[in-house]
Amino acid sequence: MPEYKAPLRDIRFVRNEVLGFEEHYANLPEGQDATPDMVDAIMEEGAKFCEQVLSPLNRVGDEEGCTWAEEGVRTPTGFKEAYQQFVEGGWPSLSSDVEHGGQGLPSSLGLVLSEMMGEANWSWGMYPGLSHGAMNTLEAHGTDEQKETYLTRLISGEWTGTMCLTESHCGTDLGMLKTRAVPQEDGTYRITGTKIFISAGEHDMAENIVHIVLARLPGAPEGTKGISLFIVPRHRPDAPGETNGVSCGSIEHKMGIHGNATCVMNFDDATGYLIGEVNKGLNHMFTFMNSARLGTGIQGLAHAEVAYQGAVRYARDRLQMRSLSGVKNPDGPADPIIVHPDVRRMLLTIKALTEGNRALVYYVAQIADLMKSPDEDVRKQADLEMSFLTPIVKAFMTETGFEAANHGLQCYGGHGFISEWGMEQNVRDCRIAMLYEGTTGIQALDLLGRKVLMTQGATMRPFTKVVHKFCQAQADNGELQEFIKPLTALNKEWGDLTMQIGMKAMQNKEEVGAASVDYLMYSGYACLAYFWARMALTAKEALANGTTEEGFYKAKIQTAQFYFQRLLPRAQMHKACIESGADNLMAMREEDFGDV
Repeated sequence: MPEYKAPLRDIRFVRNEVLGFEEHYANLPEGQDATPDMVDAIMEEGAKFCEQVLSPLNRVGDEEGCTWAEEGVRTPTGFKEAYQQFVEGGWPSLSSDVEHGGQGLPSSLGLVLSEMMGEANWSWGMYPGLSHGAMNTLEAHGTDEQKETYLTRLISGEWTGTMCLTESHCGTDLGMLKTRAVPQEDGTYRITGTKIFISAGEHDMAENIVHIVLARLPGAPEGTKGISLFIVPRHRPDAPGETNGVSCGSIEHKMGIHGNATCVMNFDDATGYLIGEVNKGLNHMFTFMNSARLGTGIQGLAHAEVAYQGAVRYARDRLQMRSLSGVKNPDGPADPIIVHPDVRRMLLTIKALTEGNRALVYYVAQIADLMKSPDEDVRKQADLEMSFLTPIVKAFMTETGFEAANHGLQCYGGHGFISEWGMEQNVRDCRIAMLYEGTTGIQALDLLGRKVLMTQGATMRPFTKVVHKFCQAQADNGELQEFIKPLTALNKEWGDLTMQIGMKAMQNKEEVGAASVDYLMYSGYACLAYFWARMALTAKEALANGTTEEGFYKAKIQTAQFYFQRLLPRAQMHKACIESGADNLMAMREEDFGDV
């Protein structure tokens, strides 16, 4: 397995030098304690935990997997003990409200820990990671009593949380769900049904698991308008030694993330407690789902970082052939493969996507911090921008993260296919990221249909305005024109392309579905172009001011150039696909797909 090293220098570059997190925290009510010294201490200690405790368990989790038994699911060797260390260190409470036992630090600071945990051991990180969504849902929609009973224990890490949506007959189309909730005289509900694909649904790491469950009341309206949301704990708080009609029927045998239990959960007359309003469950669940989607975007970043670290080390050590431009390693039998152009193509692709996506997700984390602003206008603006960027973070970052993971394996040649190097596990673990929390296709429909066209571009404008203002401010910066000119043109083209799709969709609604994935990918490449232009500006300013890290900053500029010249042209391919229209997808009759 590749040795994991937390990329603290790159994280600090994005947070401190590019995005200005120090000033950002100074302007947040909950950011007053997030001083530079405090933030550095948290990052350093978090890095140690991830490098020394979690990373060594990554391969263990993959090889052992989880074990099902009637009395419960057993996690891989060392997982439970690592979770105890995690809780003892106070990590679960880092970004939660002080009122309920949290440390009250900004959520964006917690994202740093999420990134490092995901890179060190994604399967393990899912156990506490899913609890964050449960916390956010209870914080937003729970009663005071529910917060006191459940939220405090989730924040402390005593208990963990899940979300239970999917059933065997309904994945994306939750309006078809059949799980029932029957009201009782004491105000509770009896929950009956089976949920599948429940990550961390059963395990031995915490004393209780709080399931957030979607179910339908008797007589509720059909479809998504008749779904309610419930808390269903494994053990009722008022009867801790008793089961609550919640059991794990089996765990899935799957391609990757073996260390995380993916469960079939049976609810047999389980006691549940309503969260929020009746028949508003899907609306309330979106609080959880948006948290999970940002977390899944981090998964794409995590696997790309792991791929980069492993591939660069291997490319420096592996000797094969001689450089076409002359011998580079005269004392060896061949040159290291890092000298070959095609290996550099793969390494630079991974690097450009990884660092660009890191800038994107930390920018979105800043916006998420503003969702707690006391200023209503600030919250509304942040909500608009979050709505637009969340599906891009989830889908684009996982698609390109998977590409990066594959490039990482490819750099090893045949050795990448062998388990001892860890690259094939990285690819397997990464593959799920494009599926759960809404597939790429679903995220793309959400972005183009619901977020952009249905709002007539209202969610899109805040971000494109940020890009426009940046380009205006740098219009006379001669040092930056190789980035500013194409970015300015791209930002305008983005708006024009959106309008074209909207006009075509007025004539044929299938145009939205036909364009959606290409539109999302185009949007992702446009976002990264903006962030690479900003990173190039920061690097040029650092070099102009004098620095002892000349190589570090030059590499940022060179990677920005690679991105603009080698990766950004992909946006034009996606544009061409969009402009080709829906007919080439929809013209073929179903029976003509073949007799299979």
